[in-house]
This record gives sequence, structure tokens and C-alpha cells, in this order.
Amino acid sequence: MDTQVGWQAFQNYLKRLSILDWLFALLLGAGAGYALSEYHQHMDVYEQAILLISVPVCAALGWNWKPVRVLMMAVAALSLFAMMQYGHSLALASDKFFLKYLLSSQSAILWMSTFFFMSTLVYWAGLLMRSEFAASFASGLCWSAVLMGLTGLMVRWYESYLLGSDIGHIPVSNLYEVFILFSLITALFYLFYEQRYQTKQLGAFVLMVISAAVLFLLWYTVSRDAAEIQPLVPALQSWWMKIHVPANFIGYGTFSLAAMVAWIYLLRHEEPRALWIGMVAVPLALLAFAWGIAWWSQSGDVVMSGMMRATKMVAVLVLIFSATILMRLRLLERMPSSEVLDDVMYKAISVGFIFFTIATILGALWAAEAWGGYWSWDPKETWALIVWLNYAAWLHMRLMKVSGLHSYGSL
Repeated sequence: MDTQVGWQAFQNYLKRLSILDWLFALLLGAGAGYALSEYHQHMDVYEQAILLISVPVCAALGWNWKPVRVLMMAVAALSLFAMMQYGHSLALASDKFFLKYLLSSQSAILWMSTFFFMSTLVYWAGLLMRSEFAASFASGLCWSAVLMGLTGLMVRWYESYLLGSDIGHIPVSNLYEVFILFSLITALFYLFYEQRYQTKQLGAFVLMVISAAVLFLLWYTVSRDAAEIQPLVPALQSWWMKIHVPANFIGYGTFSLAAMVAWIYLLRHEEPRALWIGMVAVPLALLAFAWGIAWWSQSGDVVMSGMMRATKMVAVLVLIFSATILMRLRLLERMPSSEVLDDVMYKAISVGFIFFTIATILGALWAAEAWGGYWSWDPKETWALIVWLNYAAWLHMRLMKVSGLHSYGSL
């Protein structure tokens, strides 16, 4: 019976699709077919399977969220135009106008960074001035940042193959690339919830974590020359990386989005005194404790340099937290209801938890292939387990609370 109902619902869903929906799916299929015919020699069977599976997944995503359909086509058009500009020579990046100033991977990613910063500022301006026009403009800037960032990653992928067929790889292999991916995933999930709940006020908070990631990205690029494409180390030359890393960063992005929404929730429901203690006093106390340990252990210059950076970071966070606490009444006037905030947090964490679980399992399988063991209890694996348990406990407690309220209401 359930199978028949599900099949009937699926048939009704297909009947609601328009000619444009089917043309979009056909275009995706044609693009995948062209990529498979032109570049199959650079793909193993797993990569070919991923490409084919991506067609129905992207089609379903475009059917259910119309703006992302336009985004996909724009990214494809800009990426193909950039590839044509290269003409199979990476040296043309500094000669062709569009590559130099717009569409080479580094240029596009710099535009992404600029648009994200501008979007953050305009979101805050719209929130403080109560301007719907500013909020809509900030949303457009955020979409522009996502467009340029995705284009930058696609062109970087192509650039890696121009360096050599043995060097080419999907751009999710180092800290520089995954911070771009993190910024884009977080922004896309935020834009989805922005449209779903018809509210742009959350952008002022969510875009702050994206801007922080972009700031780190720019610092890392300048200090480590991280934008240079490097060959993969042997441990990363695995198809597991292509699915493990994106799944992980869907989890990171949605968890970060939920954390910024939780910040607003706390501003609404906690007393100012508790907020001062939790958001200001506790970080300062932890920083003071860390400095005490560093001085007592007579740490070297590297540790002291790291402590100075941590102090600057905590100082900025304390200033931001203090400003939001002082302005909490003005900010909360424009924020969605507590029910909407709770629903966004729950849905974001639920999606993130699913993908983080998948990524953890995939990581264990990858480790078994690379090093011969599924789990070695190194710091990264240990903290991954701690994070997983933390969100599992949160979801369990929330579900138990909701079911308890329903049971109480039925009495």
C-alpha cells in the first residue's frame, strides 16, 4: 500500500513538471554526455559513475529550487567561455583580458571574496536601516559571489589539467580549495533558506562566518602562496576524496549556518547578563588560561606567534559579541520568529548530520585503502567523532522534547 502511494505521488510530481523543466534536464544530460565523450580518457569508472549520477541529482535540484537552475547554466557558460579563452595554454591567463581580470581561477575567486564582503556589509546596512532594497541587493551580491566562486573552482579544475594530465584533479585537495568550497556551500544553503522562509534578515549573521572564512583564505593565500596548483600527494590520489570532502563540507557549512542562527536565538531568549558571561567573559577567561599555560611552559616563538593571532581573533569576536548584545533589541525587531529560527537550525543540522555521517564512513573506507586501517584515533578522527556525538545528542534531545510535547498535548 505504501509503495503504491509513493509511486502515485512520484507520478503526480512528474506531471507537474513543465517543458522548461524537461529541457533543463535534457541540457544537463547533453552536457554530461559531451564531457564523457571528450574527457573519458581522464576518468576512471568511479568518476564516470559520479558524472552520470550528478545528472538526475542536479535536475531534481533545479526542479525544486528554480534559482539554482539559472546558477548552474551561468556557471557552465562562464566556465566554458574561460576554457575557450585559454586555448590549451595556461600562459594566456595573463594576456587575455577576460582571463586576467575576470575568469581565471584566481581572478574569479578574488571577485567571489569581494562580493561576499560587500554582501555582508550591505546585509548589515539593510538590517540596521530596515531597508528591504538593501537586503535584496545584498542577496544579489551573495548570488554573484556564489557564481564567481563556482566558476573559479571549475576553471581551476581545468587549469590543473593544463599543467599536466598527471597533475589534474578536482579542486578539493588542500586548505585553499576547501575554504572556497566551505564558503560556497554555506552561502547556497543560506540562500535556500532565505527563499524558503522569505526572510533576508539572517544574512547579516550568516554572511559573517563566510566573510571570516574568506579573510582566512586571503591571508593563507598571501602568506603561503596557497593559490598555486600542486600535484596530489599519493594518499590523495583516490576517488574517495572526490566524494568524502564535498560530503564533509556540506556538514561543515550547514553546521556553521545553524550556529549563526543559534546566535540570534540566544540574543532573543537569554538575559543580557548571561549573554555577557557566555559570549564575552568565557572566551576571555579561556584565552587568559591559554596564555598562562604558554608562559608557564616557556613555549617557543611559533607557539607565542600563534597565541598572538588567537588573541587578535578573540578580541574581534568579543567586540562583535558585545556590539550585538548592546544592539539586541534593535536587531531582534527585524528578525524572524523563534519558531522560524528553530526550524532553520533543526533542518540545517539534520542535513549536515546526514552528510557528516556519510563523510565519516567514507573517510574510514578511504583510510583503510590508504593506510590499511579504518580508524587510528588521531586528533582529526577523534574530533570528528566528538562532533558527530555532539550533534547526534542535540538531535536526539530535540526529538525527545518535541515528541514529549506532542504526547502532553494529546492528554
